[in-house]
Amino acid sequence: MKWDWSAVADFMPHFWDGLLVTLQILVLGSLISFALGLVWALLMRVPTRWVTWPVGAVTEFVRNTPLLVQLFFLFYVLPEWGITFSALTTGVFAIGLHYSTYTMQVYRAGIEAVPVGQWEAATALNLPLRRTWTAVILPQAVRRVVPALGNYVISMLKDTPMLMAVTVLEMLGEARLFAQQNFQFTEPLTVIGFAFIVISYLASLALRALERRLVH
Repeated sequence: MKWDWSAVADFMPHFWDGLLVTLQILVLGSLISFALGLVWALLMRVPTRWVTWPVGAVTEFVRNTPLLVQLFFLFYVLPEWGITFSALTTGVFAIGLHYSTYTMQVYRAGIEAVPVGQWEAATALNLPLRRTWTAVILPQAVRRVVPALGNYVISMLKDTPMLMAVTVLEMLGEARLFAQQNFQFTEPLTVIGFAFIVISYLASLALRALERRLVH
């Protein structure tokens, strides 16, 4: 087997297209998972079973079913009910929804780790509930859970190839299509593997820098 640099050169335009789609999925999916996970975590603290039971049931169902099954359901089943989205929109929402059930548990742990004295101090100052959460509790909770949230970002990156199952051409999808059309698999798949390593490494460095900044 011989390495063909011309195949790499031919593949690079496709690689950049796939990289852009992968980063779009990662950024938008992360934002959805972080925001929705926080919503789930706050709803689970509402003192009524009429809220906590449905939220708990939904999040448990999502967390305990494969992401691939959820992708197929959103992309192939919802159109039968008249709900249709593009493949990319479906993929972004699916990965964000799936990981929001994990970030919910991270937020929950962060909130519970805030010392009781902080709640008591907010009560003593007669702060409104909304102000207590936004100014006292959440800033401390989020600071504690940044490393765990960052790990899920990297996990989402590694799950983006699953969106190929619903016709999204992210990095691996572009590599697979190029390989099948040109009968050259080694070069595009090697480039993609290296790209995932580099992106994961850069993300871990950014995470460590953010963690140090929050600590100090």
